[in-house]
Amino acid sequence: MKLNNIVEFNSSPRVTAKLYEYGFSKEFKEGEIILNENAYIKAIPIVTSGSIRVMRTDEDGREILLYYIKAGESCIMSFLGGMHHDTSKIKAIAEEDTEILFIPIEKVSSLIREFPEWLDYIFRLYHKRFEELLEVVNAVAFKKMDERLLDFIKKKCTLTNSRTLYVTHEQLANELGTARVVVSRLLKQMEEEGLVQLGRNKISLV
Repeated sequence: MKLNNIVEFNSSPRVTAKLYEYGFSKEFKEGEIILNENAYIKAIPIVTSGSIRVMRTDEDGREILLYYIKAGESCIMSFLGGMHHDTSKIKAIAEEDTEILFIPIEKVSSLIREFPEWLDYIFRLYHKRFEELLEVVNAVAFKKMDERLLDFIKKKCTLTNSRTLYVTHEQLANELGTARVVVSRLLKQMEEEGLVQLGRNKISLV
């Protein structure tokens, strides 16, 4: 694992070196659950390669995507929950094969005291996640499902740096918090409009 994978504060090699001194690394396969809802948070994750999707589940078991965590980023909800000795309010899943550097909660306070740039990193992450959550609220409240679906496909394609998305209609429905039949109908409509091309468990942007 390369130190410069932690890109957000790579301007301070001292911070990066200290994080690796305090932390421990772990690899996760695509689709593997990294953190479950209601689990106690004992370490702050920093993604060094790959990506994570962060989900929220309602009382009926329906899920909705909140945001993605890419290489060089961390989960602000894990940070806040860990610092307050609270349980997780989200579920984190490896979007692809992913490597994570975990920083034990008991080391976070000393990092903040010793390195102001670490606190700046946390605040910048908080700002970014807040904006992403506002986008989710805006989409759910004001956008039609066809707009949300197309935006979601574009976002996932950007994340994978590809115009083709390998995903089932069921998976899309779960991440958008809707029914599979709705997704299938809208995708067929988008294909007829020339926006996407459908294949078996495959969607390509036109």
